[in-house]
Amino acid sequence: MHQYLLIITLLALPPKACAALLDDALPMVGTAGTGYTYPAAVYPFGMVQLGPDTESDGRHNCSGYKYEDRKIIGFSHTHLSGTGCPDLGDILIQPTTGELRMDQGDPTRGEKGFLSSFSHDDEVATPGYYRVLLKDYGITAELTATAHTGFHRYTFPSAKQAHLILDLAHGISNDSRTNSCIESTLVMEDDQTISGYRRSSGWARDKTYFFVAKFNRPFDSHGFMTNGIDMPGSTSAKGVGVKAHFDFQSKKDEVVLLRVGISPVSIGEARKNLDAEIPKEDFQETMDATRAEWNRLLGTIRIETTDPVIRQTFTTALYHSLLAPHLYNDADGSYRGADGKVHQASFQYYSTFSVWDQFRAWHPLMTIIQPGRVSDFIRTMLAFYEQETPHFLPIWPLCSNETHCMPGYHALPIIADAYAKGLRDYDVNKVYAAMRDTALTGRENHDEYVTKGYISTVEENHDHPKATYKKSVSTTLDYAYDDWCMARMAHLTGHQGDEVSFLKRSLSYKSLFDRETGFMRGKTAGGTFIAPFDAKTFYRPDYTEADAWQSSFFVPHDPRGFIEMMGGDGAFIEKIDRMFSEDSAVINGIADITGTIGQYAHGNEPVHNYAFLFSYAGAPYKTQERVRQVMSALYDNTVHGLCGNDDCGQMSAWYVLSAIGIYPVNPADGNYVIGSPLVDKAVISLDSKYYKGGTFTIVARNNSAANKYIQSAKLNGRPLSRSYITHAEVVAGGELDLVMGPTPNKTLWQEPSARPPSLSLD
Repeated sequence: MHQYLLIITLLALPPKACAALLDDALPMVGTAGTGYTYPAAVYPFGMVQLGPDTESDGRHNCSGYKYEDRKIIGFSHTHLSGTGCPDLGDILIQPTTGELRMDQGDPTRGEKGFLSSFSHDDEVATPGYYRVLLKDYGITAELTATAHTGFHRYTFPSAKQAHLILDLAHGISNDSRTNSCIESTLVMEDDQTISGYRRSSGWARDKTYFFVAKFNRPFDSHGFMTNGIDMPGSTSAKGVGVKAHFDFQSKKDEVVLLRVGISPVSIGEARKNLDAEIPKEDFQETMDATRAEWNRLLGTIRIETTDPVIRQTFTTALYHSLLAPHLYNDADGSYRGADGKVHQASFQYYSTFSVWDQFRAWHPLMTIIQPGRVSDFIRTMLAFYEQETPHFLPIWPLCSNETHCMPGYHALPIIADAYAKGLRDYDVNKVYAAMRDTALTGRENHDEYVTKGYISTVEENHDHPKATYKKSVSTTLDYAYDDWCMARMAHLTGHQGDEVSFLKRSLSYKSLFDRETGFMRGKTAGGTFIAPFDAKTFYRPDYTEADAWQSSFFVPHDPRGFIEMMGGDGAFIEKIDRMFSEDSAVINGIADITGTIGQYAHGNEPVHNYAFLFSYAGAPYKTQERVRQVMSALYDNTVHGLCGNDDCGQMSAWYVLSAIGIYPVNPADGNYVIGSPLVDKAVISLDSKYYKGGTFTIVARNNSAANKYIQSAKLNGRPLSRSYITHAEVVAGGELDLVMGPTPNKTLWQEPSARPPSLSLD
């Protein structure tokens, strides 16, 4: 299908590192095109993501690595997975030989610098391990990581001049030549130890990473540079982007080890992290421990399939789902909070929550396979709320900075879902108060939403690409859904007054529905729809990263109410079917609209539950057909295997759940609509500390590419009379048994009683 194939052979793997699950997880998937993933060595949910940064700039290199590039700048310790917005890339290390060069270089300008060419033929990336040959220097670079540390192993050729370059000016941004560093410090503690910090401004407005790095051998000489000026004889430096080189003579195949601990709190904490997690100079032992943890987590869902592409695509999606959020507290629990102050946590504090994306499928997936982390996610959100000024639950936190990225206040569905599922290891009263305060305060244009029942659009230059915009339609729909989640939380906790008021507000989505066109449309403050209107135009003032086709069906809390507004089951089914067959072109489209099948754009999140909506209209066989189409057309095991930004695992979580046959259309109601399993069998191992079911198994009998339609279903040996299962049924353990066939069973789950609940608070 694609020109680049990922082939990782047993011979290419490091010793002792062969395990079936690890072989099937391919970190290179999504590193080309618009997936924006990275091949870095990382521990599950780790603070450190140690990997290569390549030569490209800007959005298309927002993870630091772009598969199409041919030059490596060096290896930095922090990266973002599939966010579509660049940042991090802290504490860059690059090994070199020969003439010392302290600038990265820019081949487009004829600048050689210290970057190096490389070939994908000389590159290996598996969970917890990365290796590449730097061709310009003949150096083999190997990387592994723990939760708070990075471990470098460089094998040098024979060279009179060998160097390790440390670049604190470097960062991942819209232009790598624009220095995002605002302050840095470096100190040589002895001839094997250095320490310092890098403070930078970017998507996260103010963040600092402290570090301590230890060599396995003394360096013969060194040199510091600050603000582009050499500092002969210095053992410390401070400035905007300190650089340094550490030099030694090397024999053929000489190995230099570098252990680096990082911390957002202090150099002392970075040292503690290093001492706690890599006390010995044993690269293999460190790597094996990290890979053992990956093997354990990847084993939470074991699948069976005869198709190796499906097996690798699934395992890789599960791997990508376990990269973020990142731990942001040190090994002893200290962390830097949203107020910039240091706090001590009795829980694991996280950052890098892509909330607008992850609430849809990623968080529900975690309630199944990582329930032990869920309460810590919520305790993190509560701490963020208490430390942020003004108080507000997080929107898109990065390095304890609020980026204010994307509309809505989607921490609410995350918390309501966890509470309903019994994951409550936090102060419920404080969490409820924070949810209520956030929902009452709102964000941009929230007062208008409350008083009018919708957010109005701009009237002048409405169709101009650079018009002032309020994202009126998308924000109204997001607010309405979040209000339903607040109503459910109020219902479950006995706050009847709040339940009534927020449930009423959750019906605000009806204010923007145009019965004439069948779409959600921008409306003026006076109450008239903006004209002219074309559903395949990206109206920046009205829609978030989408057009009307891709935005109008986001009513996950009340699908039945929306279906009735559309004219009933038949009209609704026809409309969703038409979405998949329309021309894919979007007028004034943007880079986020990718992975299109007709006007369905899977590369961005608003549509992620749309294929499952047929089940609410009594046509689950159409859900089965379309879900299979999306999985087969838009995911695979190549570097192009993600059709859009992975967004910290949401794209991957969609695949994980869909491939085993279930999906949370309403991610906060505890129900999973049954789709069409791509795998023949999936066994979910349930955490015995939280759930007593042992395992939950989904079996798809007679499964194949042609046999995508469910003919009959049983749950724990009894006929299943509905098109969904509940979270309680999953975690109680048991088996969902599906018989597949080549033709639709149009009578299965057609009756209203078989359809998933809508607007239910129970």
